[in-house]
Amino acid sequence: MHLMRMFSTEKYKGCRNYLHTQKKYEVLRTVIYFGISLSLFIAGYAATKSRMNLLTVVAILGCLPASKSTVSMIMYLRYQSCSSESADSIAEHMEGLSGLFDMVFTSYDKNYRLSHITVKGNTICGFTEDVKFDEKAFYKHIGNILKVDNYRDTSVKVFRDLKKYTERLEQLKELDAEEGNTEGIINTLKSVAL
Repeated sequence: MHLMRMFSTEKYKGCRNYLHTQKKYEVLRTVIYFGISLSLFIAGYAATKSRMNLLTVVAILGCLPASKSTVSMIMYLRYQSCSSESADSIAEHMEGLSGLFDMVFTSYDKNYRLSHITVKGNTICGFTEDVKFDEKAFYKHIGNILKVDNYRDTSVKVFRDLKKYTERLEQLKELDAEEGNTEGIINTLKSVAL
């Protein structure tokens, strides 16, 4: 249980290298879960010289959380964290702004990976290193999510060019925005991201 608290996703979600760290955690958790099931099966077989025992049943039931963990592991293994060069450049321009690294938003049709996202008031800017990123679909998806949480007049823009994104970050510092929405929007984004 201590291991679970130590790697709580909510605590680290949005931090630099979140996806990289989470991959390690998910692989470790999956191996441990399957290891426990296997060890229970082996212990039951060694004790009774038969597969027909109570520990076999427990081992089979233990495969359920292990399988769920495997699905989660596969989801995290599909995505890369923000590159070090991009993260360093973004960090230089983030003073006074609120932002999140390594955000993956899932929908029924597509998944959207943003290397970084910044929120100031009702203005949301993101940077992606994903060459297949579908901007229009993302705007619609994230707009619907924000409307559900009563953030209706939001502006969302995703950049693929790091230089343009960092320039926009500097512009956001000068923006006179209602800061009360910033924290709420960040919490909403964290709650719907992988």
